[in-house]
Amino acid sequence: MSADDSGGRILSARPSDPSRVGPYRIIGRLGAGGMGTVHAGLDPAGVRVAIKVIHAAQAEDPEFRARFRREVQLSARVHGPCLIPLLAADPEAAAPWLATEYAPGPTLNQHLSERGPLTGGMLYAFAAGTAHALAAIHQAGVVHRDVKPQNVILTPAGPRVLDFGIAHAADGTSVTRTGVMTGTPGWISPEHYRTGTAGPAGDMFAWGALVAYAATGRLPFGTGAPDAVAYRVMSGDPDLDGVPAELLEITEKALAKDPDQRITAISAAEKCSLLLASQATQVIPIEGARLEPTMVSYLVAAEWDMPSLDDPTWQAPAGRRKGRTVAVLIGAAVLGGALIGGLLSQAESSGGNDRLAGSPASRSSPAADETSRTPDAVRSGGKSGAGAVKNSKRADSSEATLATWKESRPARTPAEHDTSGAMGTGAWLDPVEYPDQDHTITFHEPRSEVYIATSGQELSPVALQEVAQTACLGLRDVIKSYPEFPYNEYVVIDTADKDGPTIVWEDNFRTNTACSTSIQDRSTRSEGQDSWWQPTESGLEEAQIPSTDKDEIRVASQTANAIISEWQGNSRIVNDPNWLSLHNMSVGFAPDEAVMYVWANKPEWDQLQRDRWASVAAGEACQAVLTESRSRKEWRYSQYAVAIIGNKGDKYFLRWGSAGNCTV
Repeated sequence: MSADDSGGRILSARPSDPSRVGPYRIIGRLGAGGMGTVHAGLDPAGVRVAIKVIHAAQAEDPEFRARFRREVQLSARVHGPCLIPLLAADPEAAAPWLATEYAPGPTLNQHLSERGPLTGGMLYAFAAGTAHALAAIHQAGVVHRDVKPQNVILTPAGPRVLDFGIAHAADGTSVTRTGVMTGTPGWISPEHYRTGTAGPAGDMFAWGALVAYAATGRLPFGTGAPDAVAYRVMSGDPDLDGVPAELLEITEKALAKDPDQRITAISAAEKCSLLLASQATQVIPIEGARLEPTMVSYLVAAEWDMPSLDDPTWQAPAGRRKGRTVAVLIGAAVLGGALIGGLLSQAESSGGNDRLAGSPASRSSPAADETSRTPDAVRSGGKSGAGAVKNSKRADSSEATLATWKESRPARTPAEHDTSGAMGTGAWLDPVEYPDQDHTITFHEPRSEVYIATSGQELSPVALQEVAQTACLGLRDVIKSYPEFPYNEYVVIDTADKDGPTIVWEDNFRTNTACSTSIQDRSTRSEGQDSWWQPTESGLEEAQIPSTDKDEIRVASQTANAIISEWQGNSRIVNDPNWLSLHNMSVGFAPDEAVMYVWANKPEWDQLQRDRWASVAAGEACQAVLTESRSRKEWRYSQYAVAIIGNKGDKYFLRWGSAGNCTV
């Protein structure tokens, strides 16, 4: 599908077009092709997106759906310079669809026909940016398969490689079942013509042709009948007259007939980046030097000169930007920032990552004085760097409060504006469970703090983990592009908390390099029970429902036996009033709260006996959740609570805490 269809402008919607796709409102078309239609859409906050809806003929093919689903998942791995991340997708819909952000700009084809070849820094920026894009794709273990001028958009921020993944998903193999070669003549590698092979080397052959075309405005293997072009690709020399000498050797290596002799994407990216650096800084590049992708983004921006485009059709009421859409609605699959192709026009953004198990760090009740500080539990670092470690740059060493949140301001600088995009658009959480979830981002520069205020539904511990890690990952993406970003900490405020706006998380995203939200990796108060959460009767009731999960059953049995053994020692006196067994003590799990509950039905115990038993039970419970959390990332329970059931069924919570409190 070609972006030439719309010229970067929105076309009128047709009567048969949907009014909505997923959470997006359709306002027009960006183009159409044999595989589907690309619509212009707006998310609930008014953010521009491009949504590709697959045609019914492909949607009815089970093999296509399977490939499409697989490519959506593969594409989620890819993020880097000059790529476009996936926002959302639903391969299981009646009409499968996917969405990315929208970025205006002509395709390389359009630009060359209207303004001629790229020159100087623009050409080097184009070569470096597209090479880095392919390097990121290949490093993720994926192949583009359809590198061509129609699939590169020249946005105001730099080149963007499109149509990634969908060609792979649609074609599966290089030859269709009818034996017809797929691909675009002139952009197919020699080995693809000969054997149908399509690998990273094939992408680099097309990249070499792309750079030559951008530099000269001529197709390196000419035009004409497909058979004639194929012959020149396999046997002839490319037309490279006009390619700058500095780029000529790299381009020739990319266009080698033998795929084993071709330059790799990583090597091409490094060499082109050095050429770009010399163009931007007027210094001679150092042989063997390496430039980080962050620096490449700066250099591309410095040398790029592409006017901003806009279409009044896009205008919509301003709204709050929504968080990173992690829902590719294919069961429990979770996607972070990634690249997906087949979309005509996209926007600059950055990726994401897989979620980790764990639980929240702190809650500061708004019922208290707004100047009160959050608990010490949220301030100390953990063994993997998680936890809020204050940076010496802070002007005020006190902890974040609701008052400091109210002092924060909206985004002003380019880096601050990019923060929202780095965290993504769309709902962070499951749109079914959290249909109204939204957030706003503000900044307190004197305190080096970024505030994320969530709204909609009150966050469960598991949802809070996801929000916290999404924010951390996004902010770490920002500092890759803006190393001087003057912030170190992020603070999450749950404005939907039943008690009013509440600080629920605070962490240092610079020191927490893994963006871990696992509670065992976060140090909390060394003694006493957590002050930032409380067990609930509804949670205890949920824990009393028999589990069918084999790991929950195993841990519950081990924990109960360990508590009984520790409590009773070698005693065999069954009529001892302190006697415990599996008839009057149980362990269960509340999945909604991610809490393991331990309870005993001993109403006759006095407070001293209750406290003694609670101390034993809490110690064993803490070790149980800590051990499981450390051994298995997918284990969701890192909090525990200990309760006594009274004479009238009353429930008394005696101890509660998190794995981070355990005495190891």
